[in-house]
Amino acid sequence: MGGAAGPLARRRRRRPASRGPAFPSPTRRLSALRRSVPYDDMAAPTARCGAPELEKTANRRAGRRRAALPLGELGPGGGGSGLGCAGAYVSAGPVAGAALGGAAAMDAATLTYDTLRFEYEDFPETKEPVWILGRKYSVFTEKEEILLDVTSRLWFTYRKNFPAIGGTGPTSDTGWGCMLRCGQMIFAQALVCRHLGRDWRWIKGKRQTDNYFNVLNAFIDKKDSYYSIHQIAQMGVGEGKSIGQWYGPNTVAQVLKKLATFDTWSSLAVHIAMDNTVVMEEIRRLCQSNFSCAGAAACPAVEADVLYNGYPEEAGVRDKLSLWKPLVLLIPLRLGLTEINEAYIETLKHCFMMPQSLGVIGGKPNSAHYFIGYVGEELIYLDPHTTQPAVEPSDSGCLPDESFHCQHPPCRMSIAELDPSIAVGFFCHTEEDFNDWCHQIKKLSLVRGALPMFELVERQPSHFSNPDVLNLTPDSSDADRLERFFDSEDEDFEILSL
Repeated sequence: MGGAAGPLARRRRRRPASRGPAFPSPTRRLSALRRSVPYDDMAAPTARCGAPELEKTANRRAGRRRAALPLGELGPGGGGSGLGCAGAYVSAGPVAGAALGGAAAMDAATLTYDTLRFEYEDFPETKEPVWILGRKYSVFTEKEEILLDVTSRLWFTYRKNFPAIGGTGPTSDTGWGCMLRCGQMIFAQALVCRHLGRDWRWIKGKRQTDNYFNVLNAFIDKKDSYYSIHQIAQMGVGEGKSIGQWYGPNTVAQVLKKLATFDTWSSLAVHIAMDNTVVMEEIRRLCQSNFSCAGAAACPAVEADVLYNGYPEEAGVRDKLSLWKPLVLLIPLRLGLTEINEAYIETLKHCFMMPQSLGVIGGKPNSAHYFIGYVGEELIYLDPHTTQPAVEPSDSGCLPDESFHCQHPPCRMSIAELDPSIAVGFFCHTEEDFNDWCHQIKKLSLVRGALPMFELVERQPSHFSNPDVLNLTPDSSDADRLERFFDSEDEDFEILSL
């Protein structure tokens, strides 16, 4: 275990020599913090993802410790760029109590780190399959394939030194942007499936296609990227969410839906199923509507092998001929009061088995994660709690992309530790994909011991009000019409029970 880590590994803390007793694992301590608080209500900007509580305990018991991981275990940025899933939690330091309204406080919040020394414990040899976004793997024979699949997911973390949000706002999202980054990751997976396919793989050093860089550019930390931290934060401002305010899973899903209307290259139909109900008729009407590529006329006339900023020349023609808009389906759910109801666990596992799976955004109290699969009773996730420098294109125009892929074993946690407020995502590229998804959901309702997390119906129940905010266009400005959907927090969700 002291040598090379296996593709999937479990974190175990190693006590530094002659430094006194070790203090409890941050992972375990976080799971016990503020369990009684609803997930979307943990948005206090100064909470800093649980770090203040951890820091007080750590300082009291063992003093502040600084121990660097071996270079090979550092995140892709190397040096001080971050620890990623290896497990660094940002120390709050003296700036934790400052309000996040000013850029100076936000910059200062990125300066202090307390890292812990970890070593990897090999993933236990088990006959249980590993499921990653609809793909099934064996730990015994496919460890490298598991790691390659995980590494190929786009990994968005805290960043620092990016252009100020709104021109005068924060230049880092450390401490408040973890759910926004998770929203970016689940939506990036939808764009990867849309433009590259689920079987696409990222290999370090291998030249990638232009479509890959077009997808990546949509999330770069600058104001004119479709799904940048700037766009997400400022779209929230327009709907009553101040910059620096913590988002819940439902809120970030609503923001991403609005931003997707500007992405004419991807031309996605984004549906958010509220009230724990997926209405098939609404989705078909949305995806089968007549549409054209609004950005086709503005697409630059370029050669087929030289694409720029994500606008292939043939995109408009392809979309005009298509009878189905690719669907991104996001379902915000609350699966318990203060902890997940175990009756939903089997159903949640089955969501990761479906080929349409985009994963789940959620986490533990004060700490958001992007869940991409499971093995046994543990969830596999990508952790955004790493602060890396903002990435700028090189002089030649190339975009360094290694820091956008998690090149070390992913994190794992017990399903029982999951906060009950989540959002589940699915991508249906064709109508056949959607029909197959509906068939799987109906079959899942027949599985013994698996309580349905949501209801699938053909038509909208008569007692529902009409929540049709689906046909948004870039010039939509009816904020009143969107307010009650966009600002829906967890207390508005129906609590499902046995």
